[in-house]
Amino acid sequence: MLAAYTDAPNPDAPLDAVVVGERPAPEPPGGWVSVEVKAASLNHHDLFSLAGVGLSADRCPMILGCDAAGVDPDGNEVVVYPVIGDPQWRGEETFDPRRTLLSELHQGTLAEQVMVPARNVLPKPPELSFAEAACLGTAWLTAYRMLFVASGLRPGQTVLVQGAAGGVASAAIVLARTAGLRVWATSRTEAKRAAALSLGAHQAFEAGARLPERVDAVIESVGEATWGHSLKSLRPGGRVVVCGATTGANPPADLTRVFFLQLSIVGVTMGSRDDLAALLTLLADTGVRPVIDRELPLGNAADGLAALAAGDVTGKVVLRP
Repeated sequence: MLAAYTDAPNPDAPLDAVVVGERPAPEPPGGWVSVEVKAASLNHHDLFSLAGVGLSADRCPMILGCDAAGVDPDGNEVVVYPVIGDPQWRGEETFDPRRTLLSELHQGTLAEQVMVPARNVLPKPPELSFAEAACLGTAWLTAYRMLFVASGLRPGQTVLVQGAAGGVASAAIVLARTAGLRVWATSRTEAKRAAALSLGAHQAFEAGARLPERVDAVIESVGEATWGHSLKSLRPGGRVVVCGATTGANPPADLTRVFFLQLSIVGVTMGSRDDLAALLTLLADTGVRPVIDRELPLGNAADGLAALAAGDVTGKVVLRP
């Protein structure tokens, strides 16, 4: 089957590690199913894998990709939940210390087929296309959990979304506006600030700009480049919800501000299977849809990954086998 994979990560030139070619079709063990992939989407996780972050050479060749939608062996249209837990774990998947994502230990979704545990497929609402559903398992799921599980926000309050063009950030803007929040966003470029407004942000500011007033919560996925601004933007008692650090994971802590203003810092990693089910219902019921920057054939996976690495996307890049 055709797949986008890596034979070995390359920390110095990650994009050089992308290979598009034939790989063996999956042979599911008991309790697992093979899904015929109709659409898959890219994430920064794929770039990290190509650089060897979370993926060691001894696990390669490894098919990339966390997210997909497709058809199960019984002909049902399904969405793939990408968190693979320890079979012995009891409790929410995100707290399983042995959990992995597809393409870390098990082959990923950038292929004509992907193999997952049977409980990792959820019914795809008929209202969503395969391309739309394929965007949800990582970035949109993370944004959902940040806003509706971790932030403590209520309708009418103000949320700041840093780095507005990213997958998590663009999803957070759309979902926050849908939930009745006042949404502010930041980005480095005028074009991306305009895109944030088109997604539903009430106002968009230059990265690091002084805001008209302090906010109730910050959605943070950028890391070092925006961390100081995130803390300074919070009202006393406010909360920053962080899910990643695409510009670096070692920002200054500014602990004096944290304890003096009684700020909260909450971490989020992905979301649960139940969160994904709730997200699917929300989108089906409201008509809200993921923002798709572009759709490409699977054979053009390297082009999509290069655009993602360059920051030349707003929303999601979707690949079609």
